[in-house]
Amino acid sequence: MASQTQVESERAFRQISSVDELLNRPAIRALQESAGRDLVLQSARDALQAIRERLARGADAELTDEAIERDIERRVEAELAPSLVPVINATGVILHTNLGRAPLAREAVDRVAEVAGRYSNLEYDLAEGERGKRDDHTNRLLARLVGAEAALVVNNNAAAVFLSLNTLAEGGEVIVSRGELIEIGGSFRIPDICAKSGAVLREVGTTNRTRIADYAAAINDRTRLLLRVHPSNFRVVGFTERPSLAEFVELGKRHNIAVMEDLGSGCLVDLDAQGLRDEPPAGRSLDAGVQVATFSGDKLLGGPQAGIIAGTREPLQRIRKNPLFRALRVDKMTIAALEATARLYRRGQLDSIPALAMIRASADSIAARAARFKERLAGLPGLTAELEAGESVAGGGSTPGQSLATTLILVHHARLSARQMAGRLRRNRPAVIARVERDRVLLDLRTVLDGGEEEDILQAFQQIVRETA
Repeated sequence: MASQTQVESERAFRQISSVDELLNRPAIRALQESAGRDLVLQSARDALQAIRERLARGADAELTDEAIERDIERRVEAELAPSLVPVINATGVILHTNLGRAPLAREAVDRVAEVAGRYSNLEYDLAEGERGKRDDHTNRLLARLVGAEAALVVNNNAAAVFLSLNTLAEGGEVIVSRGELIEIGGSFRIPDICAKSGAVLREVGTTNRTRIADYAAAINDRTRLLLRVHPSNFRVVGFTERPSLAEFVELGKRHNIAVMEDLGSGCLVDLDAQGLRDEPPAGRSLDAGVQVATFSGDKLLGGPQAGIIAGTREPLQRIRKNPLFRALRVDKMTIAALEATARLYRRGQLDSIPALAMIRASADSIAARAARFKERLAGLPGLTAELEAGESVAGGGSTPGQSLATTLILVHHARLSARQMAGRLRRNRPAVIARVERDRVLLDLRTVLDGGEEEDILQAFQQIVRETA
């Protein structure tokens, strides 16, 4: 005889509606109209399979059609929910790599929307009525911006370095200081890029000291390029030596060898006044005689992800003809955003570029914002908020060891730990990303955008208060 448990289990299985019965329910039919039959059908099957598995384990399960209907709706909603979503960066890290680095200027966002939703003259010459080149849209503008004879755009700076090395030094040697063999995010190393490009790396000097004589002694008939790498994500201090850029360029001229500099962060303006020193604008290197300079579009430049190659016409033409250029090229949306960002530089509207506006914001202005917002948070039951002097950073592998003075808002909840509160902030929509230190949530408004994000943060805390009342 079957046990009582087996009888109850079989009875429960018989109570489960079939897929067809569920699909014919009014709410599920409406869901099929908005989400598509295939997705709803698969969600219904998954919901029923989950119930059967629970019953088979002897666990409880809700068997009513209404409960299964709600589960189907949740599954459809989860399947259709976007994975890439906006978040509020309250960390004070301006170029936060994990949060998408530089937010685009409003002008760039508008240009992307305008171009993306319609046909465009991406590769069409309107004057001649024939095929054109997509890089014509940005090359002249970027070249003028940095004082170069020519400029090219690829999909990121690693690609820019790789393409330049492959074109100018494949099969030959590239001389570089041991102190400049950097590793950027994601374990991406200069030596690896060089090896993949087909060039042979010739290391000179030591980690902390390299002289111009070290480069000169390494030059031979296989030398194709002198490479200088800006230490954008680290600093070597103490007993150090590095040739000046003028010495480096002069050595290249004397031996008729091209000089290339990887600038990394893509700084276009002098940021010394903001306290971010040793980040040379790209134009300065080109003025000094560097033939090829590479840098990022989405770091200190403040535009979309891109790698920019700027320099003299002859090596740039060779790079442009490399078949790999097509594989590494950018799309129309990147071009639109980069073009719009570059025009803001040309017009001198630097504070229209969010990353630059954040860097240029004074400590006093941040302190005033923080004081006002702190009072609003302190009025919520169960929360305490106080102000403390702190530091913001550029981030994104830029300006290591340097910071910007800021005012932090320290938030404490009577019943939740800082990590619990930070978790609830991340689950908010939009998610709020904050720092956690010494069991306190830290908010830095330097990276909180104007236009409603402070209100979103306040509402997130208000929701936490309601949930824990």
